[in-house]
Amino acid sequence: MQDKENIETENSLQKAPASSVKIYFRLLGYVRSSWIYLLLSVIGYVIYAAMEPALAALLKHIVDIVSAGNISESRLLIPMAILGVFIARGVGTFLGNYFMAKVANNVVFDLRTDMFNKLVLLPSSYYHSIPTGRLLAKLTYDTEQVIGSITQAIRVLLREGLTVVGLLGYMIYMNWRLSLLFLLVVPLIGLVVSYASKRFRKLSTRIQNAMGGVTDVASEAIKGHEVVKIFGGSEYEIERFHKAAHENRRSQLKMEMTKSLNIPIVQFILAVMMAILIWFALSPSISSHMSPGDFIAFLTAAGMLGKPIRQLTDVNSILQKGIAASYSIFDFLDLTEEVDKGQSTATSLKGNIEWRSMSFKYPGAEKQTLTNINLSLPAGKTLALVGRSGSGKSTMANLIARFYDVDDGSLSIDGVAINDYKLTELRSNVALVNQQVVLFNGTIKENIAYGSLRNAAEESVIEAAKAANAWDFIQELDHGLDTMVGENGVLLSGGQRQRIAIARAILKNAPILILDEATSALDTESERAIQTALDGLMANRTTIAIAHRLSTIENADIIAVVDHGEIIEQGSHSELLAMNGAYAQLHNQQFSETPV
Repeated sequence: MQDKENIETENSLQKAPASSVKIYFRLLGYVRSSWIYLLLSVIGYVIYAAMEPALAALLKHIVDIVSAGNISESRLLIPMAILGVFIARGVGTFLGNYFMAKVANNVVFDLRTDMFNKLVLLPSSYYHSIPTGRLLAKLTYDTEQVIGSITQAIRVLLREGLTVVGLLGYMIYMNWRLSLLFLLVVPLIGLVVSYASKRFRKLSTRIQNAMGGVTDVASEAIKGHEVVKIFGGSEYEIERFHKAAHENRRSQLKMEMTKSLNIPIVQFILAVMMAILIWFALSPSISSHMSPGDFIAFLTAAGMLGKPIRQLTDVNSILQKGIAASYSIFDFLDLTEEVDKGQSTATSLKGNIEWRSMSFKYPGAEKQTLTNINLSLPAGKTLALVGRSGSGKSTMANLIARFYDVDDGSLSIDGVAINDYKLTELRSNVALVNQQVVLFNGTIKENIAYGSLRNAAEESVIEAAKAANAWDFIQELDHGLDTMVGENGVLLSGGQRQRIAIARAILKNAPILILDEATSALDTESERAIQTALDGLMANRTTIAIAHRLSTIENADIIAVVDHGEIIEQGSHSELLAMNGAYAQLHNQQFSETPV
C-alpha cells in the first residue's frame, strides 16, 4: 500500500512543475468573488510599501539638515513626519492583513463547499476505493494549506514585493549605476529559490499523504474502538499510528531543514552583495556627486532590501504547500460525477421489475459478482432473496437503486431499462432499510423525516414511528422526537436504530421497497411486531427482502436462492420445499431441533 502511495506521489510530482503556475492561477480564480476585499488589501500594502522608501528619503533629509546646520528649522517637522510615516504604515498593515484574511477565508469556504458538493455527487465506487480518513484530510488539512498560500503568500508577495520595487526605484533614482550592481544578485537568488521550490512541493505532497495516513488510522481506531479493546488490538493500533505519525514527522522535519537552509543561503548572498556594493559606493568616481544624505539614504535603502527579499524567499515554502494541496483538491474536484444519462421520468412507477441475462462485476474486480440473472417480479409482489453471505443478494437489490450501472444484460422497471430513468426520480421511488443502519447526528425526527421528507408533518412522523413499533420507546425518552441520537445513532440500541430506519422507509411511502436484513437487530418480540408492520407496508408494494432467517420470508410471493452470484432455485415457499433442494436444506438447518 505504501509503495502504491509513493508511486502516486512521484507521478503527481513529475507533472507538477509543468502546471504549478496554472494550478495556482486556478486557485486564484476563487478570489474573484472577493475582488473588493482584495483591492482594499492591495491599497493597504501599497501604503505600507510606500513608507519604506519614504523612511530612507526622510533619513536623507535629516542627514543633509544636520550637515548644513539647519536643525532648528525642521525640529518639529521631522518628528511629525516620522510619526506620519508610522501611522500610515499601521493603517496600510491593517487594511492589507484584515482584508486579505477575509479573501482567504472566503476562498477556503468556497473550496470546502465545492468539495462537499462534489462528494455527494460521486459514484459509490469512489467511496469504496478511498479510506474515510483520506477524504477528511482533503476537506480539512489540504484546505488549511491553501489558506497559507492565499493569506501569507499573497500578503508577503504584495507587501514585500511592492516594498522591494519601491526601494529599488528609490535606489535607481539616487544612483542607477550602483543599483544595477545590486540587480546582478537576482538571478543567483532565483536559482536558490527554484531548487527550493521543487523540494518544498515534493515534501508537501509527502506530508499530505502522511497526514491522510494519520487520519485513516485514527478514524478506524475511533470507529472500531470496541473491537480494538475486546481483541487486544491496542498495541497494534498504537504501532500503526506511530508509523503514520513518524512518516509525517520525518517529512515535516525535511521541510523545515530545507526552509532553514534556504533563508541563511539567501541572507549570505545578500550580505556578499551588500559588501561589494559598499566597496563600490566608497569609490570617489561613483559617489562623488552624492551628498552625505544621498550616500546614507542609498545604503539604508539597500540594507532595508534584505528583510523583504528574505521574506519573499521564505514564503516560498508556504506557497509550495498551497500548490501541492491545490493539486490534491483540484484532482478531487475534477473527478467524474455519478453518470446520469437517463431521460425517462419515473414519477409514478408501478414496480414491475425484470432481470434478463444480467451479469455484474464491481469496477476493478476480476470475478463476476452476479452471473446470468433471469427473474421477473410483478408489481406489488414480494421477492425474497436467500443464500449464504457474499452470494450476491445485496448486490441484486442495490442495483435497483443504481448505486452501480448494469452493463451486461438488462434490468428494467415497468419495461424501461433502469439506466434510462432519471437518477433522482428513480431513487425517489425506492425506499431502503439496510442491515447496517445509517443515522445522522441529529434528532429522531430529523432522522425519520430525512432529506426529501424533511417537510413532513409531525403527525405523519408519529404515525410512521408507530407503524415501525418505535413510538413506545421514543415517548419514554426525555425529549421525545427531539432527542439527539449521536453520531450514527450511538446513543440508541441496535434495535432502536433499526426501528427508526424502518419508520423512515414507512414515511417515504415509495412503490419499491428494499429490506436488507431489516429485522436482524431486533429481539423476537420486537421482530414479530415489526414483521406485522412490514407486512402492512409491503402490501401493494414491490418488495425485495433479503433475509437469513427464513421464518420472516415464508409468505413471500417469490423466493430466489442465490449462490455464488447465480439463482439456483426460485419459486414459492411450498414449491421450494417440495423440490427438496438448496432451499429445503437451508430450511431444515434452521428449523431442525438442536439436541440438548
